[in-house]
Amino acid sequence: MSMRLLIPLVVALSVVTAAPASAHQRSDVITGHSAELHPEGVTWDPVRNAFLLGSVRHGTVEVLRDGVTRTLAADPRMISTFGLHVAGTKLYVTYADMGLARRSTPDTTFKSSGLAVFDLFTGKAKRFTDLAIGDGPHAANDVAVDWYGNAYVTDIASDAIYKVDSRGNASVLVRDPRFKSPSIGLNGIAWHPAGYLLVGRYDTGTVFRVPLTNPAAFTEVALERPVVGADGVDLRPDGSLAVVTNNLGSPGENGVTVLRSRDNWRSARVTDHVAPWADNEPTTIARTPRGSYVLDGDLGKLLSGTGTSDTFTLRKLR
Repeated sequence: MSMRLLIPLVVALSVVTAAPASAHQRSDVITGHSAELHPEGVTWDPVRNAFLLGSVRHGTVEVLRDGVTRTLAADPRMISTFGLHVAGTKLYVTYADMGLARRSTPDTTFKSSGLAVFDLFTGKAKRFTDLAIGDGPHAANDVAVDWYGNAYVTDIASDAIYKVDSRGNASVLVRDPRFKSPSIGLNGIAWHPAGYLLVGRYDTGTVFRVPLTNPAAFTEVALERPVVGADGVDLRPDGSLAVVTNNLGSPGENGVTVLRSRDNWRSARVTDHVAPWADNEPTTIARTPRGSYVLDGDLGKLLSGTGTSDTFTLRKLR
């Protein structure tokens, strides 16, 4: 190979090679500090070998290293950031305004709602897609992405699941009264390679199976008992679904339930259940090379209006 070809190759490899994890990142319990961050969403960044966190309070995406954060992505359109998902070189971020952010206003609360896509390497915005589709309140919450770059977004305040294609075009994948809640509705979402979505409804603990070839033919997954307070989910490599539950806005318990199906998610049984969780307000889960970590962004103070917090916790699921 000539030097002319070798030099660009070496440069490219230096860009994509993951940074080594610090001792802090390898801990089973990680306590982070960031002024009024209140992260609700988290994902793993394989490029930096670090966690990425959203912020209900600031509407940013933060990189966590050695217990402190630095901003990777920000934009005035993002009042609060929620679900995060890394796919290839792209970072998908849902944003909304639930009236809890520093920049919340009456004009944006439950009206600002969408999906942003950033370049994972630079944090530069690639596009924003408005998802305040139709009448009523809106608050985009979680996102799943398929092999083709299509994103699927839940809305806790609406009765719909949205699809955003690889070019940023938005549409209603399916709308149904069974998705609508008087409090918090559709929340965690996962894309299954067999061609359907698994979606949790927070207040009832229902899990829906939504076939992408015919979304209107969605069904409820038959469960031994509902996973009330179902927040973030993770479809794991072994085929099981980890569901984080809390009682921030429901009578659910603070814990993690692992579900497994033998009939392609027509039904599922509980194979593991960890409750009460060691932290009081778990919201979601991120899978890393060292295992899965559950996030507690100390949202209770923010939701109750009793104050704010500068700390958050990531705890390994055993």
